[in-house]
Amino acid sequence: MGHPHIPIQDAIARLNETGLLFETFFRHGTLSVELYQPAGADHQQPHLQDEVYVVARGEGTFVVSDTRVAFKAGDVLFAPAGAVHRFETFSEDFLTWVIFYGPEGGEGSE
Repeated sequence: MGHPHIPIQDAIARLNETGLLFETFFRHGTLSVELYQPAGADHQQPHLQDEVYVVARGEGTFVVSDTRVAFKAGDVLFAPAGAVHRFETFSEDFLTWVIFYGPEGGEGSE
């Protein structure tokens, strides 16, 4: 599913058209790439796969397990499979790529 080139403006337009908080733009094997734009609060639940966030715009605080870090556009964040995580106190323009990969349960800590 999807094309190997995903222009950010096209992805934003498609996300805005759907009115959804996220949209999947690419799949290959266990890999999927989404664009995510929470509104007001982040209510996501732990996921079955490891995930990487690449912050496209905005800033805020990211919480994963017992760790809380500030983030801004351009930063990369990681949440292992099954970990409780969420974005807090994020700016209204916050938008992030979400990259899910690997087997259910995560790849471990090698």
